[in-house]
Amino acid sequence: MFVKRTIALLLAGVAAAALGGGAAQAQTPAAQLTTAGTRIDNTASVTYSVNGTNQSIQSTTASFVVDKKVNFTVVTAQTGPTVVNLGDQNVVTTFRVTNLTNDVQDFLLDPDQQNLSLGLFPGSDNFDVTSLRAFVDSNGNGRYDAGVDTQTYIDELAPDASATVFIVGNVPNQAGAQYAYNSLHVVAAAGGQANTQGAVLVGTDLNLAGADNVVDIVFADDDSDGALLGDAARNGQGRAYSGWHVAVNNVALSVTKSARVLADGLGSANPKAIPGATVEYCLLVRNATLTTSATGVSLGDVIPGHTTYVPGSISVGTPGGLGATCNVNGSVEDDDDNDATETDGYTAAFDGIAKKVTVNLASVGGGGSVAASFKVTID
Repeated sequence: MFVKRTIALLLAGVAAAALGGGAAQAQTPAAQLTTAGTRIDNTASVTYSVNGTNQSIQSTTASFVVDKKVNFTVVTAQTGPTVVNLGDQNVVTTFRVTNLTNDVQDFLLDPDQQNLSLGLFPGSDNFDVTSLRAFVDSNGNGRYDAGVDTQTYIDELAPDASATVFIVGNVPNQAGAQYAYNSLHVVAAAGGQANTQGAVLVGTDLNLAGADNVVDIVFADDDSDGALLGDAARNGQGRAYSGWHVAVNNVALSVTKSARVLADGLGSANPKAIPGATVEYCLLVRNATLTTSATGVSLGDVIPGHTTYVPGSISVGTPGGLGATCNVNGSVEDDDDNDATETDGYTAAFDGIAKKVTVNLASVGGGGSVAASFKVTID
């Protein structure tokens, strides 16, 4: 019972901060706070009378500098997971970091992937994107621009200012992929030098009285910054969560191309790729999604240089075994663009001007594969 209650409390706390990165509280705008490092001097005066003569004296000056009150928020800047397709490149989730510190700050960005399968989001995390990266929106347009948004840390963020951050990755062609969840872990770093990544801030308490001439680092953040079950508040770190969702009925389709020399004109038992030899190209299409068919599949292949297409050589059928045969029970397709007599669902054409072979497949069933081949001769 204790374990269940503990987990419930942890989940409740994380759920409240998972998407928003922490509860919002009314507070003075950071730009109205006294800037860290500001020196505050104070001198007292005493007046008195001696034998009817007024006198005055000044006290010594009490001085201290304002310490740095480190605070910021990191939140998810989108509603729900980003909808993607299998094989998509540079898919994005979007976050916003706001500096609530009484000073200019750098912020370090640490993207990671979270296996959030405890009901915080719809569905279960069952795949990871590849090439996970984090970039700052450099032009403020709210859209990830590859090659433009290249900054990997937030530089010189003023008090109350916000920066948009993108987590970017590539979706694999993985059968059954549905949800991938990520988080943006943000760490406060020293500012003050433009175009230079500041060092991670370390909390200090050099004077227990709290009034000295050294700027102490005081963490005042209470953002969610831990992993799924846990949070270490007030440490200059924050975290928010988001993710990707593969579109319904998407399929993981792949195509593999290979080549083999059929004959070299010399009757060799092991034919070589010499001028005059006939080479067969094989295109193997696989559908890794077991339950969904891919329809309207079209294969396009440009005849390579130094070769000549063998007319009427296109064949489509069940993949052969061990690479010895591209397809078995394959039908030889006419390639004259006249598809009226086709009955097997496959059509093929050869464009002599563009020197391109096109093969249209009616469908590739779930878990199935189709092989298409054509021949060329080496010039």
